[in-house]
Amino acid sequence: MIRKDTPFIAPMTSDGKHPFPLHGWIGVVMVAVFWILNWSLDGLRTQFLFFPLWLGYALTVDGLVYRHKGNSLLSRSWKHFLLLFLISIPAWWLFELINLRTHNWIYLGRNQFTDLEYAVLSSLSFSTVMPAVFGTAEWVADHQWLKRLKSGPAYGRTRGQVGTVFVLGWLMLAALLLWPRYCFPFVWISVCFILDPVNAWLGKRSLIAYVRKGDWRPVLALWTGCLICGFFWEMWNFYAYPKWIYRIPFVDFLHVFEMPVLGFLGYLPFSMELLDIYHLLMPRNRINVLPEIET
Repeated sequence: MIRKDTPFIAPMTSDGKHPFPLHGWIGVVMVAVFWILNWSLDGLRTQFLFFPLWLGYALTVDGLVYRHKGNSLLSRSWKHFLLLFLISIPAWWLFELINLRTHNWIYLGRNQFTDLEYAVLSSLSFSTVMPAVFGTAEWVADHQWLKRLKSGPAYGRTRGQVGTVFVLGWLMLAALLLWPRYCFPFVWISVCFILDPVNAWLGKRSLIAYVRKGDWRPVLALWTGCLICGFFWEMWNFYAYPKWIYRIPFVDFLHVFEMPVLGFLGYLPFSMELLDIYHLLMPRNRINVLPEIET
């Protein structure tokens, strides 16, 4: 008998893969069309083109996951897939709030919009973050190089260790707010250090649950997936308008597009923060956006 929570697995084709789904092809077309428009049109355009471009990316990578596994975030639950867009909005606004103190990035063209227009259009753009990152992380997690990785160092087996992480998170956030010029990197780690222990204490999914067993593969999947997204964020932003640029102390050199190369390291903890925010806002034991990695 098939359990109700067992996802449907699509039959394989003759090449040993599952069929690339219709929504994946729609995503490919959207990426091609809106990429060209975003880079070729003049004047203000990205405020309308960012969302469909990244929706296309999310659908494309979800289709790649489906072709690899026979199921995906969207095929397992379209309602939870849509919910990712809603949760992404407050998640990114949190970092915009912190950036009011650090001023590490600014938006060129911001003065062309009223506050209401900016809030609505920005929220629409921010909504694509989690679907893109979590979909890419799941695609990475299904590759053999990651599945074959051996166990790493374990941490978080005792209450003291988990509590230490929690305290360090608050200390980093305080240091960031007090000395933003020198402690700005804590933007991308303090939230994770605070929320992951909270999720563990509440009985929700947490990265500590993996790390205490020495299983770092979900973390690596998130890191790699977010780095891939980061590359596309920075690339598609380069010829966009409106666009963001960076003002990062001490490391503003060797740029890849607008981003200083060392700035890409921020995408690693950022991916974990996204996962922690998602699970904090979701009820216990709801669908995991990063399924267990089989050996």
